[in-house]
Amino acid sequence: MIGPPWLLVDETIDDGDSLVAACADIDGLFATVTEPALERYTLLDCTPAGRLRAACDGTGPAWVGNIGLGAVEDPSKDQELLDVTVLDARRSSRHGPLDVVIEGRLRDQPAVTPPTGGFELTGIMADGEEDFGSCGATEGVHRDRPAPAPRPATLIGCRPGPRLQRAIDAASRPAGSPGGARHRRWINASVFTMAHDGTASRLLDTGIGAEVAAVRPSLHGDDLVDVVLEPTYADAVVAPRPAQARQVWELWRAGRPAEAGSWAGYDRELRQEWAGAALAHHRHVPDRRSRVFHLDGRQVTDEEGFYCAIGEAVNGPGGYFGWNLGALHDCLQGGWGAAPGFQLIWHDAAVARAALKPGYDRRWWAPALTMDQLLGLLTAAGVDVDLR
Repeated sequence: MIGPPWLLVDETIDDGDSLVAACADIDGLFATVTEPALERYTLLDCTPAGRLRAACDGTGPAWVGNIGLGAVEDPSKDQELLDVTVLDARRSSRHGPLDVVIEGRLRDQPAVTPPTGGFELTGIMADGEEDFGSCGATEGVHRDRPAPAPRPATLIGCRPGPRLQRAIDAASRPAGSPGGARHRRWINASVFTMAHDGTASRLLDTGIGAEVAAVRPSLHGDDLVDVVLEPTYADAVVAPRPAQARQVWELWRAGRPAEAGSWAGYDRELRQEWAGAALAHHRHVPDRRSRVFHLDGRQVTDEEGFYCAIGEAVNGPGGYFGWNLGALHDCLQGGWGAAPGFQLIWHDAAVARAALKPGYDRRWWAPALTMDQLLGLLTAAGVDVDLR
């Protein structure tokens, strides 16, 4: 192994002292991602409309997808309920509005104090939004929930830079003594992976924000230490990567993949990680002169597979050309390997046609991306798509 695989860099400073540490490993960098909990809520004093009304009176399916809760008097407290099923609807009085009992998940954990003024209800559709009516209040949405304990992290086989060394020195002093204040123990850093050729690439969105809690000699070498990082109000590793993603980054550490389709055996989560690694390793070059690109569609069995495949079609094995719809739209404007208005010959397009169908995507808790939507985005951007 050539050099430490992980570098911590403080990108908030520019004083020549930005390297925080080099590490053999970071315990906590890869972690299991938990999905939103399935809960029960009640829409109080509800006047439903559209598919929500049909679910309430039994003339339509009980499952209605996502519901947006638009706080009438305080939009900052808007919420979204995911994967919602109507369980019961009963009138609070003979001719009054309904109390609608539903089961679903919260996109984000809301404040405990609910907004006043009621909610406008919106059905979140693949092709837009639908009026679902309104409700006067909710029950079960704004309440105390046990927060998961923030997760610590450990820098293993670590060679501290000056900034981390100062934090280690502060941690060795009593908390109330000069130089031992808690803020002096704090480190802030982005995480970079170091390839065998010495190039460093940033792990997108992932970083370290924590206090040094303890230091011990490392088994990785006499001059190295293991540094335990204590979280304060959040995880020590900000936006950790999925637990199985280590294999993707280890493969990329050996160098950019030379063989097309190296991502094909991965599941959706790791295909997404692959496209993220491709972005992290992308080097901007002028758009290619070629106006025709060939997409190998044999493994485009999901949305994430499309991003991996089009990245390779435009920029070769390990290439990047978007890793979500917004990023794809940006790449189609030019500057990412292909000038606008190119032709995309999509081979074995029937594979994606069979996979990218209307429905609900429980990986993203949203309406599923369809083949027609994808083709519409490409066409709107001036891409001549030839399906074969």
